[in-house]
Amino acid sequence: MKNTSENKVNWPVTILLIAGLITIAFPLYLTIVIALKQPSEMTTTISGLLSLPKTFSLANFKEAMEVTDFWHSLGNSLLLTGVTVTLSIVLHSLIGYAIGRNRGKSKFYNFIYLYIVSGMFVPFAILMMPLVKQTAQIGLANRAGVVLCYVVFYMPMNVLLYSGYLKNIPIALEEAACVDGAGTWKTFWTIIFPIMKPMHATVAVLTALGTWNDVMTPLVIMSGTGQNTLPLAQLNFQTQFGTNYNLAFASYLLALLPILIFYLICQKQILNGVVNGAVK
Repeated sequence: MKNTSENKVNWPVTILLIAGLITIAFPLYLTIVIALKQPSEMTTTISGLLSLPKTFSLANFKEAMEVTDFWHSLGNSLLLTGVTVTLSIVLHSLIGYAIGRNRGKSKFYNFIYLYIVSGMFVPFAILMMPLVKQTAQIGLANRAGVVLCYVVFYMPMNVLLYSGYLKNIPIALEEAACVDGAGTWKTFWTIIFPIMKPMHATVAVLTALGTWNDVMTPLVIMSGTGQNTLPLAQLNFQTQFGTNYNLAFASYLLALLPILIFYLICQKQILNGVVNGAVK
């Protein structure tokens, strides 16, 4: 007799998945619809908000690009995100490798690991004012200071992921390289670093998402420099008397595209990296 359990639908899980899909899709639909509407079409009724625009026009996107100085702001966001992701992958993988291979042998490395990871529990609000003062005093109230802060902020999570992922890499590979005459530095760059490709993709996406969408760090450190990122430029849509939602939502969609493309490129490696690195 054929087992019918394979065809049985798990309704609780299915309902949760549908609810999750609606939760994600509804705000995206609302964003697209409002971005395509003219201000005259905006109403306070639910049906008015959900209805499709009478005429499809990209005028809001064009105006939003002018208001936010889009290409200049995009360049700053790309620069900050790109440099932060690159430095994070290089430095945090080195730190994770040093800690992951020595943590079980030395109390010192175990202490360093716990010290770095404990940084995840420190809220930015506590660090904000000291950072503003310190970066100003040492001449880092600029893009370089923001990148430096990002590299430090994302170090705890990234070191946790890298050191956990190293447990999936047999130490025999390094022993074989040592027998062949390779030093620690060469072994890391030629063997370990390429093997950690899934974790590199995971770290890159997590770091890029946080950096790309961050408002507070550039706001408090680069204030007055005129170097706006996209999130900072989008604050122009919020005034004392209200918010221009049509232009704001159009700008949000424009800012979403680069990071969405980056995520799609790296998505194949992300799941493997998170599963192997975070639960070990």
